[in-house]
Amino acid sequence: MPSMRGSLATLTLLGKLVDAIPTLASKLVIEHGDLMEHLLRGLVYPSEGVQASVCYLYGKLYSSPMVAEMLSGHFREKLYPLFLSMLDGAQTKELQINCLGLLRQLLKYDLFVSMIMNKPALVESTESVEGLPGETSLPLILKKILLSRDEILQVASTHCVTAVLVHSPEKYALAFIHADIPEFLFEHLSSSSEVLVWSSYNCLILLAEEPLFFSKCHTVYGIESVVRSLQGSLRMNNTELHKQGVLLFAEILTRQPEEIKLFTSSAMCRDAGRALQEAVSSPVLEVAAEAVKATSAFLRKDHQSVPPVQYRELRALLEAMLDRCADFSQTPLSRRSLGHASSRDVEKDILRRGKFLLSTLEGFRNACRLAVEFQSEPSAQENPFTAPSAEKEDTLEAFSEFLLSACDTFCIPMVMRHLEQATYPALMEVFFSILHSLFVIVPHMKEKFSKKLAASSFIRLTLELKARFCSGPSHSALNQVCSSFLHCLCISLLSAPEKTEPPSQEELSAVSELLQDGLPHISSRSPESLAFLSDCQYVEGAARQRQHCVLLLFYLAHIHADRFVSEAELFVAVRSFLLSLQDQGEHPPLTVFRASIYLLAVCQDKDDALDEAVVSAIRKFLEGIPDLHVIYTHHPLLLRLFLLYPELMSRFGHRVLELWFSWEESSYEELDDVLSAGQPTLPASLAALFHILRSSPSILLILLDLIYSSPVDIGHKVLIVLRTFLRRNEDVQVGGLIRGHFLLILQRLLVEHGTSPSEASGNLPSLLSLLSLVQLRNESEQELDSMSMKLLHQVSKLCGQCSPTDTDILQPSFNFLYWSLHQTTLGSQKRAAAVLLSSTALIELLEKMLALTWAEEGSPRTTLLCSAWLLTASFSAQQHDGNLQVHQTLSVELGQVLKVLSFPKKKAALLSAAILRFLRTALQQSFSSSLVALVPSRAQPPPAPEDTALAPLGTSQVLSLVTGLQNLLVQKDPLLSHACVGCLEALLDYLHARSPDMALHVASQPWNRFLLFTLLDAGENSFLRPEILRLMTLFVRFQSSSILSHEEVGLVLQGAALADLSSLSNTTLQALRGFLLQVQSMGLLVDHSTAQALQVSLEGLSPRASSAQLPLQDMLYPSLQLGALARSGSSKQWDGVASCFRTEVCTVYSPVL
Repeated sequence: MPSMRGSLATLTLLGKLVDAIPTLASKLVIEHGDLMEHLLRGLVYPSEGVQASVCYLYGKLYSSPMVAEMLSGHFREKLYPLFLSMLDGAQTKELQINCLGLLRQLLKYDLFVSMIMNKPALVESTESVEGLPGETSLPLILKKILLSRDEILQVASTHCVTAVLVHSPEKYALAFIHADIPEFLFEHLSSSSEVLVWSSYNCLILLAEEPLFFSKCHTVYGIESVVRSLQGSLRMNNTELHKQGVLLFAEILTRQPEEIKLFTSSAMCRDAGRALQEAVSSPVLEVAAEAVKATSAFLRKDHQSVPPVQYRELRALLEAMLDRCADFSQTPLSRRSLGHASSRDVEKDILRRGKFLLSTLEGFRNACRLAVEFQSEPSAQENPFTAPSAEKEDTLEAFSEFLLSACDTFCIPMVMRHLEQATYPALMEVFFSILHSLFVIVPHMKEKFSKKLAASSFIRLTLELKARFCSGPSHSALNQVCSSFLHCLCISLLSAPEKTEPPSQEELSAVSELLQDGLPHISSRSPESLAFLSDCQYVEGAARQRQHCVLLLFYLAHIHADRFVSEAELFVAVRSFLLSLQDQGEHPPLTVFRASIYLLAVCQDKDDALDEAVVSAIRKFLEGIPDLHVIYTHHPLLLRLFLLYPELMSRFGHRVLELWFSWEESSYEELDDVLSAGQPTLPASLAALFHILRSSPSILLILLDLIYSSPVDIGHKVLIVLRTFLRRNEDVQVGGLIRGHFLLILQRLLVEHGTSPSEASGNLPSLLSLLSLVQLRNESEQELDSMSMKLLHQVSKLCGQCSPTDTDILQPSFNFLYWSLHQTTLGSQKRAAAVLLSSTALIELLEKMLALTWAEEGSPRTTLLCSAWLLTASFSAQQHDGNLQVHQTLSVELGQVLKVLSFPKKKAALLSAAILRFLRTALQQSFSSSLVALVPSRAQPPPAPEDTALAPLGTSQVLSLVTGLQNLLVQKDPLLSHACVGCLEALLDYLHARSPDMALHVASQPWNRFLLFTLLDAGENSFLRPEILRLMTLFVRFQSSSILSHEEVGLVLQGAALADLSSLSNTTLQALRGFLLQVQSMGLLVDHSTAQALQVSLEGLSPRASSAQLPLQDMLYPSLQLGALARSGSSKQWDGVASCFRTEVCTVYSPVL
């Protein structure tokens, strides 16, 4: 055998030959057994070059598993002690590398690992880990090599540690941990070598399987190095490095004991979150998937409880995770190059997406759990270092709201899309766990959240999942979480119902217990659930509870438009359920009965009626309820159910209608305002009510009672509804029905509150307004029957017991009296006037109110004062014409009347018009009324001798009145202008009868011409207005040629002949006809052909003008169209007194010769 130094080349050659020809190894061992002894001598030869060559050859020999098995005894008996000592004492890099190479080959085999790691010294305590002198251990040797500055040796040493741990981390990790190997591995993570960092990652991942790795706080020491290393490695283009780094971080985050805080500062926690955020955004799916798992582990309370909690960073991390999952879920499925989808590839893609989505949802669930846990931590509510003026984004409340929004925006859509491809119970379990936790996280948003879930068919989805996976004992966790979710959803929906009263806390607790017990046992499909609900056999307690649960689920789904069962089948099931309850003598909980009656109403076929037995059962259940509001749901079909069946309407109709109007949210005021503009589209609820009213007009009596007995706001709604119904349904004859019932109400009121009607129902004005509307529906003159006379008597009696301050009662009452007096035949007018004049209290009230005019002009009661003046004028005219008996006179100061008209105040056009109507009546009667006594004012001087003929007027008063009328005309208010012209006509008639010279003087004043031209500046054919035509007729009648010359009269007639007369109103045509007749009678016609053509045109329109009945809204007070008031004054004034101006048409005067 050559010397060892001479064998160096041979050993090297053998090593290379074995490396090139692996089969040579077995031949060398079998055929040259003395070679092994020679190699042993080389290991102890004092030359590290020879030792390195021997180690190299050994490494190649042990690389063959067969040779390694043959040499196992050689290693145990001879090689092992020499090898470890040589490795420990190696000085040259060549020897160190070859020794580590041999070690790597040996560590491939469990046998050799066990031999090396089970050395007695390794099981001793940490203090004796180095053993006896001359003995050593592998962990300490590798630790020594790790401390070297050579990167290659560090990598090799790390690989050796990893090679040992791969066999059994639980057996061998302790030795390396006791040797403080993790500490040095963490230090190596800062290296710029990707191989060393990757090797350290692998080794640390294996060490992390040992609990001692964490209990000795190695992770606390090294977490900063891990985070920084991860941040740096993510910037490199090394996918494997990314994966291993994220995997190590995930292992640490997952296995770290809760009692040992991993992050010691908020800055470190923030950096960790940002590193994860970058990792989950990786375009490499494997990296992103591991990062999502790490994120899930990161979202633990013990990891985040370092104050202040970085909510903004957590939000950014979750957003990145959800964005990455959304991007992945929306990528196209795998396809072959030829464009044909591979079913196997598609299935793999779906599975991969499901796993990624599951990991994402688990991370999101942990975030939700974190939010729940922090709710009990006062220090975690917000960042105490945030400036008071800063926007509160870094708070638990903002983070919780973000979780809800993110679930709504990301989680739910992603899960719904995935459900279209596959359904995984584990995924759905996590998903419903998230939904369930959100009810706790954002309690102030759970109402809106639950309603959106219900409207998105989540009740149906949950029931289908339970039916598919939970019908047996399997998937109990999914069944439990689905049941918990349904419980929270139902309780939230029932606590904040739509259009129904929320249940009491006691009812809610009972329902909560019912759902908790019953929901886990419901796992049947919809048809089976309907059949179960329809079961007519005797139903035991537990089964009845499940029926209640099924019914509530159907009810909540239906009320939120999730109608996943046939309404006809559901109707039959609910009907059978109610009959079963009645047969067994049971009373359902209020919440269950409310659901039952609602479903019965909305699912009923509109053409079918309920069985008598069902109606009887409903009534019996209802009679056991203290108040219907606890089971009422605001829906037209439920109202129809109560009003359609007399047995229910007679007992519950009043209360149901009251509840209906209390829940109505429609803007009835706007509806009432626009009705005069046409027939606008009604709200659906109102249209449904009108349909019911048309089919059963007797319900109107209930509505009348509601107006009287309900609160003012409800009564006002009912009034507008009735008013609208009567206007839109003129073919429904209900006047007698309403008036008769109103008479009973009024009689009862006068008996109960006779001396003080203002203390009666606040809705009495509404009732009186409705009575006026019913009276207005009689377009043609009709005889007043006994009921009408009784109503007149009762209303007049009511007015007599009121004070002038009771405006709300008096205004509609005056309107009713006025219309009853005028809208009837002459015979009935006389009877009605006699009844009203017999009420001395009413006459005294009118006297008081007229006296208030001088003090309250322009006050809010101006409208009522207008009505009082008009009613007084009508009473005076009827008494004078019919020579009726007067039981009580009323006095009016004539001077005050003339003063108000001579010096009118601004914004008093309506009151001035009413007083003018009164003065016109007095002038027509020549101040000889037996009812009205016009007394002189106290300060009025005695009349002059020349004024005797004009008494009780004086010359100065006449002239002042004329001036006042002219000033009022200049205002060009249509209503006021008509009233002024009518008063001027009556004044000139009065003056002509007493002093013709004074009448001619008044009619011929030069100011009249200026007045006329002022009125005519309104544009082309402005003379074709009734007040101007009547004014010109006066001037022609009194031969005031200086005011209106003959040529101008001819021009007026020519203009009228050329105008389109068919477009003129009846009032204008009558005034034009009067003007033409006056001109003819005065012989002022110059162009007879023009006059003849005009007369023919008027005669052609005569039937329309004379016989056509004007609509109520266009009736006239002398030649006055009431629409002018709406254009010129307050709409409220219009509502109050418009009806009082609708009286007789104008008279065509005879010429004054």
